[in-house]
Amino acid sequence: MSEYKAGSNLEKVLKAGHFAFTGECGPPTGANVEHLKEKAGHLKGCVDAVNVTDNQTAVVRMSSWAASIILLQEGLEPNFQMVCRDRNRLAMQSDILGVYSHGIRNMLCLSGDHQKFGNHPEAKNVFDIDSMQLIYTAKTMRDEGKFLNGQDVDVPPRLFIGAASNPFAEPFEFRVHRLAKKIAAGADF
Repeated sequence: MSEYKAGSNLEKVLKAGHFAFTGECGPPTGANVEHLKEKAGHLKGCVDAVNVTDNQTAVVRMSSWAASIILLQEGLEPNFQMVCRDRNRLAMQSDILGVYSHGIRNMLCLSGDHQKFGNHPEAKNVFDIDSMQLIYTAKTMRDEGKFLNGQDVDVPPRLFIGAASNPFAEPFEFRVHRLAKKIAAGADF
């Protein structure tokens, strides 16, 4: 058994005690991937991994997993992002399996920007589960080989699972407790 949970470059850098350098690529608002490939060219050789946003600012964009595959093909290590705003637990577990099957090994679990700030303010938030539960879901699939319903996963997705925290968001006194819950749920970074 490997000493690594996923074996990604990001995991190896952090496990070695080094500071990791990451970049960010927002997927395009259309299907043209040339600008995404151009961004990839600027980041290649400069970062340990690339965060690939998931409909950031609640604006419709190419999916994070599709853009992550493109970046992987361009020689970068993607840090696939998934927000709870847009998916229920079925879709989340399906996407986790999908990204893993394509060679993606890092995942950042997020709540997601409120839809009222985006280009579809009338959209309904899903939030079937929150970001702490999403972290737990990914960890359970990886470490126990189980879906949330207890059914076995035939090939557990070995992902390096991340969490985020905004220390400047109100209420400030809640931020540390929320981060502690994410760590307890299974965040690796």
